[in-house]
Amino acid sequence: MRERIAATLERWQVPIYLGAIAAGAVAGLALPGAGPGLERAINPALGALLFVTFLQVPAAELVRSLRAGRFLAAVLTVNFVAVPGVVAAMVPFLPDERAVRLGVLLVLLCPCVDYVIVFSGLADARAGALLAATPVLLAAQMLLLPVFLLAFLGPGLADVVEIGPFLAAFGGLIVVPLALAWTVQAWAARRAAGAAFAGAAGTAMVPLMVVVLGTVVASQTPKIDDDLAEVAAVVPAYVAFLVVMAFAGLGVARLFRLDVPAARAVVFSGATRNSLVVLPLALSLPDRFAIAAAVVVTQTLVEVVGMIVYVRAVPRLLPDWPAM
Repeated sequence: MRERIAATLERWQVPIYLGAIAAGAVAGLALPGAGPGLERAINPALGALLFVTFLQVPAAELVRSLRAGRFLAAVLTVNFVAVPGVVAAMVPFLPDERAVRLGVLLVLLCPCVDYVIVFSGLADARAGALLAATPVLLAAQMLLLPVFLLAFLGPGLADVVEIGPFLAAFGGLIVVPLALAWTVQAWAARRAAGAAFAGAAGTAMVPLMVVVLGTVVASQTPKIDDDLAEVAAVVPAYVAFLVVMAFAGLGVARLFRLDVPAARAVVFSGATRNSLVVLPLALSLPDRFAIAAAVVVTQTLVEVVGMIVYVRAVPRLLPDWPAM
């Protein structure tokens, strides 16, 4: 029964996610006062989602995947060489408002560490390898984001962007869920109760993604509504980013001579951004930068629709080719 429910949820997860976003938007507009309370629920829900995600891949497989140096090098290259180059080319076309630019840079410069696993798996990419790269990607963006922001926006941001929320996100959303997942895996290997718990937790991935998306959208929709014109101005940039990164990711994958599943994973990694984990950082900004959080969430809305297109388009962009 449990397996049948999980299979049904997985088969229909994309329309379910769209429904969660729509429901979140309606709730946000109907109950704008609930936003602050919902914001506090984002990190716990996201941590739970990442826990069940990590639980799907055994620790030994994670270690083996990290030893795949060519794949990891390709993922790091697409995210920290190709993406900054694309963003640099986009900056002159962004709105002049500094808070809006900061929001765009925060989200576009940070690679995704959560639902990229889901969407890349739907396109038959090497999702397990992306999962293994998650801690490396988050640590790298934590180190490089201040450097990128300094390069793009100048030294005036030194007193604006605090590293504390990012460190908290790394600990609460990566270290703790990963440690808990490995603990449960060890329990499951030794006890029937552990195996039953792990199996039940695995069916929670889609419902938890629904909770995360609905909570994020509901908490931020009132802010988007208040600054609709400014936020709408960045939507073309987000769409252009998705289009350009499909081909940039393809180029990096070919450069590193990856097979098709790994190449598709690189394309997804380069295109999907870390909006859910970056959002707490945007929310910690001073009041004069409040629009940055709405700009970050807008990227989520554009990206989820873009991922639906990617799931169908990437296998056509990257059909089977001989391993090199």
